[in-house]
Amino acid sequence: MRKKRSVEEMIHTLKTDPSFSSHVTHWHTVDAHPARYADIPSSVPADLVRVLNERGIRQLYTHQAEAIEQTARGNSTVIVTPTASGKTLCYNLPVLSKMIEQPNARALYLYPTKALAQDQNTDLMSMVEALEGDLRCFTYDGDTSPAARTKVRDAGNIVITNPDMLHSGILPHHTKWIRLFENLEYIVVDELHTYRGVFGSHVANVFRRLKRICAYYGSHPKWIMTSATIANPVELAELLTEEDVVLVDNNGAPQGKKHLIFYNPPVVNEALGIRRSATLETKRIASKLVEADIQTIVFARSRVRVEVLLTYLQELTRRELGPKSIVGYRGGYLPSERREIERRLRDGEIKAVVSTNALELGVDIGQLQACVLNGYPGTVASLWQQAGRAGRRNSEALVIFVASSSSLDQLVVDQPDLILDRSPEAARLDPNNLIILVDHIKCAAFELPFHKGERFGTVETEDVLEFLTDAHVLHERADKYYWMTDSFPAHEISLRTSDQENVVIVDQTAKHEVIGEMDTFSAMTLLHDEAIYLHGAEQYQVEKLDFEEKKAYVRQVDVDYYTDANLAVELKVLEENKSDGVKTFGEVSVIAMATLFKKIKFGTHENIGSGPIHLPERELHTTATWFTLDERFAYSEADMEDQLEAVSDLLRRLAPLYLMCDSHDLFTTLQMKATHTNKPTVFLYDRYPGGIGLSEALYRDASTILDAAIRTVEDCPCVSGCPRCVGMVGYGDFKQQVINQLHALKGTI
Repeated sequence: MRKKRSVEEMIHTLKTDPSFSSHVTHWHTVDAHPARYADIPSSVPADLVRVLNERGIRQLYTHQAEAIEQTARGNSTVIVTPTASGKTLCYNLPVLSKMIEQPNARALYLYPTKALAQDQNTDLMSMVEALEGDLRCFTYDGDTSPAARTKVRDAGNIVITNPDMLHSGILPHHTKWIRLFENLEYIVVDELHTYRGVFGSHVANVFRRLKRICAYYGSHPKWIMTSATIANPVELAELLTEEDVVLVDNNGAPQGKKHLIFYNPPVVNEALGIRRSATLETKRIASKLVEADIQTIVFARSRVRVEVLLTYLQELTRRELGPKSIVGYRGGYLPSERREIERRLRDGEIKAVVSTNALELGVDIGQLQACVLNGYPGTVASLWQQAGRAGRRNSEALVIFVASSSSLDQLVVDQPDLILDRSPEAARLDPNNLIILVDHIKCAAFELPFHKGERFGTVETEDVLEFLTDAHVLHERADKYYWMTDSFPAHEISLRTSDQENVVIVDQTAKHEVIGEMDTFSAMTLLHDEAIYLHGAEQYQVEKLDFEEKKAYVRQVDVDYYTDANLAVELKVLEENKSDGVKTFGEVSVIAMATLFKKIKFGTHENIGSGPIHLPERELHTTATWFTLDERFAYSEADMEDQLEAVSDLLRRLAPLYLMCDSHDLFTTLQMKATHTNKPTVFLYDRYPGGIGLSEALYRDASTILDAAIRTVEDCPCVSGCPRCVGMVGYGDFKQQVINQLHALKGTI
């Protein structure tokens, strides 16, 4: 029988329940603060003020008013406030104000995903309808019918789309969009923090192409950007747009009291250090919240985990609540299904939702009371975004982080100050990555011929244009460079990878259907023959990887293991760019070959089988930062090897916490006697051709990361070192040896 409880009562229950409280490593409380208001700026027309008043809005939050005023002064802005702080009005109000004054004005709204673009259209449409004018706003994406596309191009005052569609569906066909580009006043970029790494590097070049076409048609739009809290919002915004940007971060939205609990599941095998499954613990905790009638959101990192947790929770509550009271939310759902789930969440009909990070972004789902995170979401910014989904506005909220057995999760749950005592990470990208840059110069040349001496954004183009001319891609005539091939360059370039030749994944279960793609370097370890590939909520086994044809043929399976491949790496230093003696940043060549794979059982992580991988080696030209260790702190060669492994393990685990990247974005390799340094050396390199700025950021932020590594080892209660701190079982004074090495790398010994 369910007993309804308040969040406060549930907090008391958790604190007094030994089965829960004994596994809490830290209980952090964020105090509530009231709203801060400002008058609606005079630049907002009376008709729009009327619409706001009808919605019960007679004042704005301070950041909303400031954002509108900055835009009215002609500045480009980036608005950085927490989840659910009303950022949407920061761009809707100035855009609609401009269109009331200038009926021919146009605006382009860009959301990082197609789903978010469709979801955000609803609120804007209701405001447009309430204005009772001739304004029109349309979503333009791959699902837009051919008949509707003509209407969007001709009549859309506001066009809502995503970077992928802008890249391949709008810019190459700009002659059909003359009305948009001639009258474009504003470009709105939502969820700016998602534009990082390879994706961000591509989008920065898409924006260069967009600005070039706008200039051709005589428009110079201003930018309005919104972001979650990151360390470098202005730097990121200016790198993406190559415009001066004003920061608005004077958050006026109210915040209820929030409890952030770090929970580490109990150990079930002391000898092996195996903990109870984070998924089972998440299910147990979420069930308690649902049974207490506390509306809850559960975040999981993968679609498979979402489906597993959803099945568990629905089965548990089926008799009392009915299956529709607990729902899943992830990519792949139809827009109508997503909107129905969002409505039912806002209306309180749904008691729990299990989601991937799809609900981390700014979809309006009303006030939830509790949030359970099944594992670390990958970045500090994402953790706070997900935590922000609970306790919106004035209500008290409960956020529980349930750690998995992964080294990164254990690091976070053991040292929560890594999350709590510092600002979120800085987003990194490299718009001038040569491979990405050349691809977009090709796209830009297809769209408009280049003049001799013309820059592409801030980049000089002469060398690239000459290279493309020699390759018979461009033709030079009368100091202009013209596109001369039959191919359509934008269709061949994915914004999600820097590799020009992706492996296409073909599902053979029922019919030959393409379900995804992957860069060739990753395919060696993730799509080899017999690999288990996860897509959506399903497992697939790779039956054949045709590396020459760049196709992987997969079939759906249901197995209790995953595969992990070994990669043999030969790394050569090509050039040093900067060095301080113990650490160096430069360019490297990586020759990698996948050699064998292991089958790892879910839950216990035991090795239940293995097999060889027969694939050709791949060469990657990228950037790296490498650290040279001091041989004085080792008693023997075996001792030195262990120290090298320990330092490598610490850097590999900690770097993603500070670089806002996935753990697979930065690879590590060790050399006991490196060819380049002749000493024990740890190399960390970008796994993308040409690099995307991660290893360079590692070089710049090395002191901070080494500080965290020293603290991780020193604060561990073990005597000689253990898997939790140094990645292995230590011996003698091994722990102190590792600390000495880290201090030497930092220059403090």
